[in-house]
This record gives sequence, structure tokens and C-alpha cells, in this order.
Amino acid sequence: MDNLLKQRNNRQVAIWLLIGVGMIIVQVLIGGITRLTESGLSITEWKPITGALPPMNDAAWQVEFDRYKVTDQFKYVHENFSLRDFKGIFFWEWFHRLWARLMGMVFLIGFVYFLATKKFHKKMILPMVALFFLGAVQGAIGWFMVKSGLVPEKYFVGHVELATHFIAALGLLSYTLWFALGLLQSPSKKVVVPYLQKLMLLIVFILFFQLIYGAFMAGLKAAVSAPTWPTINGKMIPVMNELSPWAKNLVNNNIAVHFIHRGLAYLLFVLVAYWWFASRSVTGNILFSRLRSSVLLLVCMQVLLGIFTVLNATYPHRLLILGVSHQFVGIALLMCVVAILFILKKKPAF
Repeated sequence: MDNLLKQRNNRQVAIWLLIGVGMIIVQVLIGGITRLTESGLSITEWKPITGALPPMNDAAWQVEFDRYKVTDQFKYVHENFSLRDFKGIFFWEWFHRLWARLMGMVFLIGFVYFLATKKFHKKMILPMVALFFLGAVQGAIGWFMVKSGLVPEKYFVGHVELATHFIAALGLLSYTLWFALGLLQSPSKKVVVPYLQKLMLLIVFILFFQLIYGAFMAGLKAAVSAPTWPTINGKMIPVMNELSPWAKNLVNNNIAVHFIHRGLAYLLFVLVAYWWFASRSVTGNILFSRLRSSVLLLVCMQVLLGIFTVLNATYPHRLLILGVSHQFVGIALLMCVVAILFILKKKPAF
């Protein structure tokens, strides 16, 4: 009876965590739209409580617009913006912050409820504390990212800060998913194949840097610098030594970032295809079989979407749709490899 009660409680907590996973996915996608519509600097202040409501009258809207007019982004990029144009970009940044508040409420209310009803067991407490800590850190990184663009001679948020914010969000997503899987997955359904586990760890390592360079691509608007494929502006290996010292090119040179992002994508495709082929001998585990098929499908979709995104980088409306789709499939690929790693794990998480 105690075991059945524990399983039921675990399932309820896991469902709550998976709702959180879904909300994090939506938040990352809203962040992508915010970036692609150049909306991130439209709100120049951080008001945790009163900022939940948008301006409620014309006077309040004018105050917000006047604050935005002080930024260099308005002065040099959006100097022709009307109040109506400003309301358009304001919406996405406001919605992005509002969704973050809603996520915090969902996690907090769920935590209080499960704590009050004693549905947590002792091994959940420390991971739960870590979950809230990661959420708080992510919020702080988000504000520092916005501040990086509110300085003289900066028209957008810094691409390094953007990448940090993006990776922190994906780290929170992966942690929450792993936590939920630990409460749902039976230890008997694990797959113990050390070679496949090591190879998947390598894939995760490469994917980590690929996601960082994807954020660099977005922050630097590097796709617009080379909207061609398979070459990069006519060259398979472009010139990438414009900055000094040379190491700066790895982070700040649009063409170098573009080249690295593409190269990592090709490497990931090869590694995932090899892993898929090497894992064909594992049978009898339905979840593993589904994840195995999904990871190959997702990496193929991601490469194709990446190509179409680059080729349409100079068309803002197409870039918005393709860019967000590319980001969504990237998130799905990350979740898939995290789930595979969990299945390949030798011991249960809880």
C-alpha cells in the first residue's frame, strides 16, 4: 500500500514538473520571437510586481515610449517608429516577462501544495531547492542580458549574454525533465549499454556548443552575413581572421561563428546517425525504440530547417517563422537526447 501511494504521489509531482517543462518550452520560443522582432529592449525597467500589467492609458504608453527613445536602438535602428510600432515590440517583451511570472507562480503554487499534502519524499527536497535556485538564476541572467543592450553604442543585447540566457533556460528545462523522468520511469526499463551511453554523452557535449553557437548566430545576426548554402558566400572555408587576437574571431566574427555553427551541425548529424545505427541491436524497450527513431528524425529536421533559415535570412517574415521553428526542433532534439541518456543510466535517479 505504501509503495502504491508513493508511486501515485510521484506521478502527480512528475505531471506538475512536466507542465513546467511545457511552460519553459513556450518561454524559450517567446524569447526567440522577442529576439527576432527586435523587441528585447522595449522595456527599459524591471518591475517584478507592477510590471505585470502593460500601460493602461495613452499617457502611460507615452511614458514608456519616451523611455525607449533614450536607447541607442531607437536612435539608430528604429528612429522612424511610431507609438503604434512601439506597442508591437513592447508586447513581445512584456509577454515574455509575464510568462516568466506565470511559470514562477505554477512552480511555487505546486510546491506549496505538494509540501502541504506531504506528497514529497525526502529525496525530492534537495533537487526541488536546486530547481528553484536555477529558476531564480535564469531570471537574473535575463535582466543582465537586457541591461547589456541598454548602454551607449549598443543597438541590441550582447550575443554572449543572449547565449548565457538561452543555455541557462535549456539547462533548467533539461534538469526539470530529468527530475520528472526520475519519478515516472521504472528502474526495470533502463537500458545498460555503456558504449551507447558514452557516445550519447559525446553527442550532448557537441550539442551544448552547437546551441551556444546557435545563440551567437542569433545575437550577431550572422545568418544575414551569409544567406547562402552549401557555401558561405561562395566559399566552403571562408576567411575568418579579421579580428585580433585571432581567438576573438571564434566569438565575435560573424562568418567564423557561421562556419562553426554549420560545422557542428554536420558533425552532430554524423554522430547521431552513427549512434542510431549502433543502437539497432537494443530490442524489447518500446520507449528506447521510439526515442531512437525520434533522435534521428529530429536531427534531420534540424539540419534542413537550419538550411532553409539561412537561405531566407534576408526575408524578415520568413526568418521569424523558420527561426522559431528551428529553435523549437533544437529544443525537441535536446529533450530527446536527455531522455535517451536517462534511459541509458544504470541507476534510478530516485
